[in-house]
Amino acid sequence: MRNCLCFWLSMVWLCLPVAGQTPPESIDFEQHIRPLLAEHCYECHSEQSKPLQGGLRLDSPDWIMAGGDSGPSLLSSKPDESLILQAIRYKDPSTAMPPSGKLPDEVVGKFEAWVRSGASMPKSEQTAKIQKSVDIEAGRTHWSFLPTQLLRSEFFDLGEIIAESSFVANRTDTVILSKLKELGISPAPSADRRTLLRRLKMDLLGLLPTVQEVEDFESDLQPDAYQRRVDEFLASPEYGERWGRYWLDLVRYCDTMEEWAETIGPTYPYRDWVIDALNRDVPYDQFILLQLAADQIPGTPSVDRAALGFLGMSPSYWKELQLPVEIIKSIVSDEVEERVHTISSTFLGLNLACARCHDHKYDPLTNLDYYAMAGVLSNTKASDVALAEGVDAEQVVQARKSVKSLDAELQKVAKSDKQEDMAKAQELRDKIQQAKSVVGYDSLLTPGVKDARLEVRPADGGAHGSKIVFESELKDAAIEIRGNPNKLGASVPRRFISVLAKPQTASEAWNGGSGRMGLAHALTSESKDLVARVMVNRVWKHHFGRGLVDTPSDFGRQGELPTHPALLDDLSYRFIEQGWSLKWLHREILLSAAYQRQNQLPSESDPELRYLSAYPRRTMDVEAWRDSILQVTDRLDGKFGGPSQDLNSESNTKRTIYGHVRRREINDLLRLFDFPDPLTHSPTRVSTITPLQQLYVLNSRFVIQGAESLVMRLEREGITEPQARIRAMIRWLFQRDPTQREFAKMMDFVKESPQDWQLLAQSLLASNEFYFWN
Repeated sequence: MRNCLCFWLSMVWLCLPVAGQTPPESIDFEQHIRPLLAEHCYECHSEQSKPLQGGLRLDSPDWIMAGGDSGPSLLSSKPDESLILQAIRYKDPSTAMPPSGKLPDEVVGKFEAWVRSGASMPKSEQTAKIQKSVDIEAGRTHWSFLPTQLLRSEFFDLGEIIAESSFVANRTDTVILSKLKELGISPAPSADRRTLLRRLKMDLLGLLPTVQEVEDFESDLQPDAYQRRVDEFLASPEYGERWGRYWLDLVRYCDTMEEWAETIGPTYPYRDWVIDALNRDVPYDQFILLQLAADQIPGTPSVDRAALGFLGMSPSYWKELQLPVEIIKSIVSDEVEERVHTISSTFLGLNLACARCHDHKYDPLTNLDYYAMAGVLSNTKASDVALAEGVDAEQVVQARKSVKSLDAELQKVAKSDKQEDMAKAQELRDKIQQAKSVVGYDSLLTPGVKDARLEVRPADGGAHGSKIVFESELKDAAIEIRGNPNKLGASVPRRFISVLAKPQTASEAWNGGSGRMGLAHALTSESKDLVARVMVNRVWKHHFGRGLVDTPSDFGRQGELPTHPALLDDLSYRFIEQGWSLKWLHREILLSAAYQRQNQLPSESDPELRYLSAYPRRTMDVEAWRDSILQVTDRLDGKFGGPSQDLNSESNTKRTIYGHVRRREINDLLRLFDFPDPLTHSPTRVSTITPLQQLYVLNSRFVIQGAESLVMRLEREGITEPQARIRAMIRWLFQRDPTQREFAKMMDFVKESPQDWQLLAQSLLASNEFYFWN
């Protein structure tokens, strides 16, 4: 029996029916590779080449894969032997490309990363959508750019299906049932109350219900019993902790930024602000405004400046000032591109960064649109902000730097007994005391932004290298020819994206400063329908495991079409009408019959459960898994907010959202269990199954300590009889009583090895039933 249980524990993680692959490096073909091919290769290797050199075309995925006279361009099994890499590495003069000279090392590095990560490219049918030129008026007819609409009356006449009241709880169900009727699929019945409460609490709070909560819900026969639980959980402070983490994925949150970052304050106030804003149900349009321009909104409390961390903690890249101006300008331009990508992807579900070098190949986004937004961000500088009223953050930063410098000087002379050194030491102490007298010297600062324009100039005095200066005079961004900041074209006035902009919307909000205020208002007014659709889809995705649109950050022509467009429109329209209330949106989704269905195996007509004939199987993410282990072992520290804590520390029992995240060195627990890359916008986590996850469950100190704590809880509560112990553990973890078969198996095990209650506890913590929560 002991060996059987050990085998169960060793295999349980690999038996999880979750497919996936390790996410590739963040190299996008359209954004990073095609522009390079166009600039360096298309002259000789495209449809327009006369003649076509080497029989090789590089202007479409199919032709790239086919290769030319020398053979296939790419070898997936041996990426380093791919002909395209051999050519650009310039090792063999007879095959070296391009003929004009070797590409810069960073360009070669992008090709290498792309090939090694699988050389992913758009499908042929997507490539066929490439537009020769951008037609703005035609672009406005794309489904996601149209105004949202309420449901038409036809969705409320479903005959016999609607007669089954268990299938229709609110108007959300009418669209879903209409589609199921069209496909000839019968909806699954409602889930039992235990399953439903587990689903609801894990979904909203990231925690398991207690046995008492389940029993109370099962015995509550009032018609509003479920709705009251929805409202109770939405009012809980744990709601913001659960859903705040989803937002932090999108905005590449981290606690430790680059060591060369310009700001000195910690980032956790931004994380705490997001959690608090969600708990207060701050309207989503205001949520956006504060994150882009809290410092420019009159009357905004100082504490809301923490919202500027959205931009203030943007990734920055090392600028070695010994390098020439041309290289430093390229690095700065890449930083601006990252911010354009994050803003457009997060709020609009579009990647405007793809238009840096040329008009977007698929969506109605122009090269001019990119530089119009880039102008806003190139006039925005990372800068610490103070969260206390009346505190000048810049003065505090300068005072702290002065104290640090003076203190270092003081350490050199403090130990000397020479008269002049003693006098010098006293002088330094006085200066330190004076510097510390600045108002708010000890107040909390956090990364934010201010309006300032970065310029890269040659080093002073004709010296080799570069220098960076910040100017208060703001300017529009100039077009970088083919994305090269050293080849500039005309300047582009700061404005909104053409296809989404309303006529005659120019205002001082764009020209009175960096333009952040103008951008924020445009997002929540001129593009409100798209912004609402994108956010509604993100919330739906986290409730059902996938969105109504399966590409949550691509609502353009390359993205997936919505499975239920009328439902997405209706929810988005009413989301705006309800004051952009996220809690209203949650209630509308959670009170639907579709959300309350049983989990069942998919049917042939709905193999991926995209049409919601049943509720899909769901697994815990790493935060919920760790938090639930702490919860059932009675160790979870519910204290809200504050500085991050090391997830490797055995004394850290706070929720995982408060665990320390390093941007360039992710904690092993997070890395192993599919935590997103904090260097980039992450709309979806890629589920994986790896042997390292199995080994972690078997051998990690955290899981072993969890098993030890579960046994200690039994002892602390005076539960000593074996059957009572088994029943208690099953109820704590699964909120049900054990079956007779489970009783028999576990009793046999502990009789054979009485000392192995800990191994039994670890097996239960590693079980599928614990990991699958619905």
